[in-house]
Amino acid sequence: MSDLALEPALKKPPAASFRLVARALRPHAGQAAWMTALLLGGIALQLANPQVMRYFLDTAQAGGALPVLTRAAAVFIFFALLQQALRLAAGYVSQDVAWRATNRLRADLALHCLRLDMPFHKQHTPGELIDRLDGDVERLSNLFSEFFVHVVGNGLLVLGILALLFREDAAVGAGMLAYTAVVALVLGRIQKIAVPRWAAQRQASAELNGYLEERISGAEEIRAAGAEAHAMRRLDALMRVFTQRARAAVVVSSLAFNLTNLVHVLGYAAGLVLAVYLYLQGKASLGAAYLITYYIGMLSGPLQAIRGQFEDLQQSTASLRRVQELFGLRPQVADPQPPGAILPLPPGALSVEFDGVSFHYTDAPGAIEPGAQVLRGVSFAIPPGRVLGVLGRTGSGKTTLTRLLFRLYDPAVGCVRLGGVDLRQAALADLRRRVGMVTQDVQLFQATLRENLTFFNAEVPDEKLQEVLRTLHLWDWVSSLPQGLETPIAAGGQGLSAGEAQLLAFARVFLKDPGLLILDEASSRLDPSTETLMERAIDRLFAGRTGVVIAHRLATVERADDILILEGGRVVEYGPRAALAADPASRFYRLLQAGLEEVMA
Repeated sequence: MSDLALEPALKKPPAASFRLVARALRPHAGQAAWMTALLLGGIALQLANPQVMRYFLDTAQAGGALPVLTRAAAVFIFFALLQQALRLAAGYVSQDVAWRATNRLRADLALHCLRLDMPFHKQHTPGELIDRLDGDVERLSNLFSEFFVHVVGNGLLVLGILALLFREDAAVGAGMLAYTAVVALVLGRIQKIAVPRWAAQRQASAELNGYLEERISGAEEIRAAGAEAHAMRRLDALMRVFTQRARAAVVVSSLAFNLTNLVHVLGYAAGLVLAVYLYLQGKASLGAAYLITYYIGMLSGPLQAIRGQFEDLQQSTASLRRVQELFGLRPQVADPQPPGAILPLPPGALSVEFDGVSFHYTDAPGAIEPGAQVLRGVSFAIPPGRVLGVLGRTGSGKTTLTRLLFRLYDPAVGCVRLGGVDLRQAALADLRRRVGMVTQDVQLFQATLRENLTFFNAEVPDEKLQEVLRTLHLWDWVSSLPQGLETPIAAGGQGLSAGEAQLLAFARVFLKDPGLLILDEASSRLDPSTETLMERAIDRLFAGRTGVVIAHRLATVERADDILILEGGRVVEYGPRAALAADPASRFYRLLQAGLEEVMA
């Protein structure tokens, strides 16, 4: 991860935010230097051209020779053209810097969010995260590009104009300095008022996008339940909040436009009166009077540009703080510290041990009993190479077992060990590499079959892929596809059956060569055309590995060596499958007699 994501949440958000900007721009210091040089060159030409015009007017009034006036006009035109060229070059460099910096920031933020805990992802919808990762960072591109070009460049231009006005006449310079100070004070006040309102608008936008993403993805269920009216009422409420917050932000920001225009008109009128007065009193030549008037007129452009950018700055500052808030979040599940405390997982099949494990979720908004115990004093051990079948009604804690094994959460009490190593002492990368999991919901991407199998790792050779697919008896199925490994897969696996999607998930896991394989109801949605392939693949996957199977189907449970039955988060039965199946007093025996699917549904 980039050092951007290591910035802690500080008590002074502005300081942390500007430090974040500085770190994002640091790799582009060379381009920033070029941009600065181009800006300074353009500003110098903007200040120099009125001086050329002054010389032209004074020389013409004094009866200067035509060649001299021609050369002055040529210099004026050359400076004007060169100024535009420098401005264009500065704009190009600034945009390039902005895109590079924001792309890096976007990638760092996405990686940071991927490494945050499950509670974070349960509390934030995908639509909201997309808006924050892309929308908020997109608004920062203006901060990195146009803000520096317009605000910093025009700010320097204003200082240059004021300095030259002071050189011409102290009274005019003082008047324009006061005018500029008033405008800066007004903009600063409005920014303090507007930033919180823009932050509220951005949050409302994220909530609206998150709601839309959820409802669009669940459109089929909404129609089936006849819940369109309810969905629209909630959408109307969110849009109303968004409109109110956006209107408040825009109204406050528009004050900058109106007040800046008013102050500019008053300041320009006062400056023009002073220039005419100095000329009539003989204290300034025609060229000097023109110069004063021109410089005062020039103040309008940079101040208007700064005013316009301040509105964008208000939005950028709000987005910057939201980005900083995300970077300030830290996962509760992390690698042990110091790094020397990390213990490696042993090679081969991994033993599994739950030692007095109790657990409750703290990230379950809307749950009937938030914080209620999901697992209560669970203890069992699986020797290396054996397969455990986990049974229990919905809500008994089966899936929670798998989440603890994958260390998506840490237990509140007790510990979970793999290969004799407490998971809190193992490196997360090592753990995720040595544990494979297949669920009934397989995530497939809009990419080729090869890219879906390898998770876009181009270094995996085709020979290894073919070997894995042949081992799992899937090569014939892949060969039957229109383009083999290069067959494009639609987002979400559209066009594939549930069984075919799970076959791809098995191949993914086999490529990892894990020591522990977890199947969380992975065979609950089999279709007849792939059931045989699925059974062969599962048999091959479990060979030489420890397995944990959560299933509602008798066929899957029958391949288990041991059975664990959960009820209310407690272990109510645990033992060898064959022995339990032969014992009329066991719960497993009664499940077999009654029909597992009916009892556990």
